[in-house]
Amino acid sequence: MTLNASHPLMDGRTSDSALITAYRGGKPDRRPVWFMRQAGRSLPEYRELRQGIAMLDSCLNPELAAEITLQPVRRHDVDAAIFFSDIVIPLKLAGVDVDIVPGVGPVLGSPVRTAADVANLPTLTDEALEPIREAVRLTVNELGKKPLIGFAGAPFTLAAYMVEGKPSRDHLGPRTMMHAEPETWRALTDWAADASGKFLRAQLEAGASAGQLFDSWAGSLGLEDYRRHVAPASTRALDHVRDLGVPLVHFGTGTSELLVAMRDVGVDVIGVDYRLPLDEANRRLGGKTPLQGNIDPALLSAPWEVLEQHVREVLAAGAAAPGHVVNLGHGVPPETDPEVLTRVVKLIHSVDL
Repeated sequence: MTLNASHPLMDGRTSDSALITAYRGGKPDRRPVWFMRQAGRSLPEYRELRQGIAMLDSCLNPELAAEITLQPVRRHDVDAAIFFSDIVIPLKLAGVDVDIVPGVGPVLGSPVRTAADVANLPTLTDEALEPIREAVRLTVNELGKKPLIGFAGAPFTLAAYMVEGKPSRDHLGPRTMMHAEPETWRALTDWAADASGKFLRAQLEAGASAGQLFDSWAGSLGLEDYRRHVAPASTRALDHVRDLGVPLVHFGTGTSELLVAMRDVGVDVIGVDYRLPLDEANRRLGGKTPLQGNIDPALLSAPWEVLEQHVREVLAAGAAAPGHVVNLGHGVPPETDPEVLTRVVKLIHSVDL
């Protein structure tokens, strides 16, 4: 199957954009930049809009989700929007008891820890994803020639939340399950892969021009565990969208030793966190994979001259890759001054390719 003829990638709106060109290893007219978690958190207009509205409720209100997605594009002149949602939305839409607890993160009513728990998980239906499609359609109608990036949580990260029942520092529960009960683990990650894959496909079909798979917790894994117990599920999640022909990005934190294995699940672009210089990431990936990253979010609160030097170093390191989309090495911290982000975008756009 291919995308609808009116899709932004098909009708020419975004196919030649700086972001898509760089994702595909081409030479854009300006260095593209966007920021993970740019939609929300640090913006006063976001905090005002979200007053009294729970996180997951705001994600499932199409008009609200679209407006929040658009806010940083208007403010910062970034080269792409990232869809405002949450990786646990597919769980919520499937009927899993999950909520985002302020100051904690995703919390499940009942953790998923046995084969019976996995067997009892509900199925995410196509109809349940309609609020996501509507939010994407509303967003894309306003973006014009700027692309929207869809996203989903990688199966390991989703499964880690499901086993622990809440955020965890070391993910002992899921790491134990993959070895002690490999069949249960495989069934759980297959479920998570299908939920994330359907969630991402809904966004891409409705108008998103690229997709990113976030594996927030994969850095807790060794390479062999990743290859054996995690990569097959990530491949399965992406199998849901490969036929659409959109650029696919894979990002994880603390994953410097996993980059090749993450690329090999079948993506076009690798996101690199702040721990590894981009020129070294490029070397490890054989100089054949476009990169995304990797300004250290901690430096956004440093003196401007320190931040500027760091940004220039990131640009220089990324120049060796076949394509480079500038981003942070993780998400925008909530306390970030929005004016700093705007200034960083102007700096990036001013540096010659």
